[in-house]
Amino acid sequence: MAPNKLGRVVAKGLHIDLDYRQRHEPKDALRSAADSFQSIELYEEREPTVKEFLLYHRPTLRGTQEYARSLFPFLSWIFHYNWQWLLGDVIAGVTVGFVVIPQGMAYALLAQLSPEYGLYTSFVGFLLYWAFATSKDITIGTVAVMSQLVGNVVLRVRDNHPEFAPEDIARALALIAGAVLLFIGLVRLGWVVEFIPLVAITSFMTGAAFSIACGQVPALLGIEGVNTRQATYKVIIDTLKALPTANLNAAMGMSALFLLYLLRWFCNFMSRRQPKWKKFWFFMSTLRMAFVILLYVLISYLANRHISDPDLARFRILGDVPSGFRHAGVPIINPTLLGALAPDLPATIIVLIIEHIAISKSFGRINNYVIDPSQELVAVGFTNVFGPFLGGYPATGSFSRTAIKSKAGVRTPLAGIFTAVIVLLAIYVLTVVFFYIPMASLAGLIIHAVGDLITPPNVVYQFWEVSPLEVFIFFGGVLLTVFTNIENGIYLTIIASFALLLIRLAKAKGHFMGRVRIYRVTRETAGKGVPFDEKGEPVQVETREAFIPVDKDDGSNPHIDIQSPHPGVFIFRFGEGFNYTNQAHYMDALVAHVFKHTRRTVLDRFDKIGDRPWNDPGPRRGQKVDMNDTRPILRAVVLDCASVNNVDVTSIQGLIDVRNQLDRYADPEIVEWHFANVNNRWTRRALAAAGFGYPSIKDADNLGRWRPIFSVAAVDHSSEVDNRPDVVASQKVLGKDEEDGIAAAPPPPPPASDGVAQVAGHADGKLAAVQGTNRPFFHIDVAAAVESAVLNAQSKEAVSSRSSSE
Repeated sequence: MAPNKLGRVVAKGLHIDLDYRQRHEPKDALRSAADSFQSIELYEEREPTVKEFLLYHRPTLRGTQEYARSLFPFLSWIFHYNWQWLLGDVIAGVTVGFVVIPQGMAYALLAQLSPEYGLYTSFVGFLLYWAFATSKDITIGTVAVMSQLVGNVVLRVRDNHPEFAPEDIARALALIAGAVLLFIGLVRLGWVVEFIPLVAITSFMTGAAFSIACGQVPALLGIEGVNTRQATYKVIIDTLKALPTANLNAAMGMSALFLLYLLRWFCNFMSRRQPKWKKFWFFMSTLRMAFVILLYVLISYLANRHISDPDLARFRILGDVPSGFRHAGVPIINPTLLGALAPDLPATIIVLIIEHIAISKSFGRINNYVIDPSQELVAVGFTNVFGPFLGGYPATGSFSRTAIKSKAGVRTPLAGIFTAVIVLLAIYVLTVVFFYIPMASLAGLIIHAVGDLITPPNVVYQFWEVSPLEVFIFFGGVLLTVFTNIENGIYLTIIASFALLLIRLAKAKGHFMGRVRIYRVTRETAGKGVPFDEKGEPVQVETREAFIPVDKDDGSNPHIDIQSPHPGVFIFRFGEGFNYTNQAHYMDALVAHVFKHTRRTVLDRFDKIGDRPWNDPGPRRGQKVDMNDTRPILRAVVLDCASVNNVDVTSIQGLIDVRNQLDRYADPEIVEWHFANVNNRWTRRALAAAGFGYPSIKDADNLGRWRPIFSVAAVDHSSEVDNRPDVVASQKVLGKDEEDGIAAAPPPPPPASDGVAQVAGHADGKLAAVQGTNRPFFHIDVAAAVESAVLNAQSKEAVSSRSSSE
């Protein structure tokens, strides 16, 4: 049995009607109308099929090769590497190296780990990222916010499971989160990052930076006994209460923080005063952290050079930092630890994504290249999967170091290798020096670093100018972070932003459009009174039709005269898509407007009052129906679908219900539905399956008098289009009926000797329908749709007038 016959047998057994469309589509009338155009090539649009969709998305050898090549972007540029690139990468890499060493150790302390873990994490990030990178600027390593979050996770897990060491918790968290990100990147789902809006990112970064800075103030002042892991507002209160206990550590911390800001201000000042030395002062500003740490290491060494026990120091110092990779090995992963980490995984993954993708995208736009989010997730994921084996904890992109790397003139992602070399030297050579680093100075360095993450007031004001509601989300996230924790702030901003998006979709406002005549005015055109000159004489100017909202809520001039396209013809433009979230809102507004501005075709259609439906009771008892209602009857609805890409079952069913409702309202007339700017083939298929796109077979009395309008254009026979799946099912050269207009195309010259219309400017050009003649109610634009609707409305009115006169 043939497959199609087998399918029909199965469908019949399941009571599936495969031929319902054929019975409801007036194919003979459509073919007859198209045959009346004897000078254009007929084009019948073939609807897309599931088989075509699957074939288009099937894996191919070429696609597999491209996918494999995309996993290693360095192959596209490594063979072009040159000495000039090498110089820029060495300078940028070494510069970042001097910054990352003190930052890495300081951030490890935020993560409740010993300082060497920050160096391990940074080393792995710089060593591996370049092979998977699509950004030359981003640097993967320890970051303040991620470190703070890891520290919270470590303390939370250890409260319930003290048998796990902090480094085991951090390494397991990195491995699991990295595996998730690696999977997302490998299956190319990087587009999910677009669901995290900018306002959520800025709110999270601001709240987290403020919380981190406040949590470092006790260490900056040498205050002990303050629980810096509680809510930020409590940290502030407890710090203020303990201010009298500040000691010598405050001198080391406050002076270091002041010196960091002073050096940055001085370098920026000199950069403005000496533009020729701008590059020099930039590097001096970049190296200020390394300079300050070295200075305070020297001060600490002079003050504590005779001690070997850090507890005996005059002020708190870092203490012993083991050299080499002392903690390399397989991370501990077991069901108990996995269960303990599960609640914190979503926040960890979100932070890893937010920081890296947002930063890489930003610097990609600044430096004129485009990153691949999926590939970037592969890079972050692989780094975090491999990093724990060398002792690393969760790592992601760093804003401050990325900015330094970009301004230092980095040329390729290979600069990370040179930073890794600097970090490696620090791990093996400089650990003795790290012993004397003052803890208060490290706290000052952290505060200085996270200060740049706080969103400036001017940016918040710009948010207010663009979207005031999102400013409330911004401050809501910041306040929740301050009064609870970072994780709650992340969740609030993302959920609130998503809820706002859904509300905007569900409450999207459609617009009823009216027609205006637009005159093109130039300096050469006569002045006042266009299209008339100063003497009142008409002047020839270019004109065209445009359609603007009749309620004039789009900011257009409220004094403009807007005309209805035709009595009983309505143009409705969707505001934001058409789907299950907003179809009821759209359709309710459409029906209400139509009922308000039209009347029933038959005014007194109910013989008895009891025959009337409860929702249309008519006039009060004892009063007659107003037979002098001057409102027009409903003729056609034109839907502008320019903002509609996809539809769903719910939205299509909503259209069907409204069509049936308006048909009952207009009975015995049939309402025409015209669609403009439907650019998605699957959307046209869905509409056609619901009976839209062509005249209704119920309107049999008017099918013979139906006057179609097709938009036509010149045919390009030089292009290869015959192999396209949606190309013409049948083409035909026919004669043109001069009584029918052609929308959106100039009238062609008289037919050539071969009976085919020639197009002006194209010696061998021919006219063909732009869209399928089998779907005449799908139009190329609103103007064509309105012209078609008005022409048929006038035709029906003419028939009604003749019938009434007879």
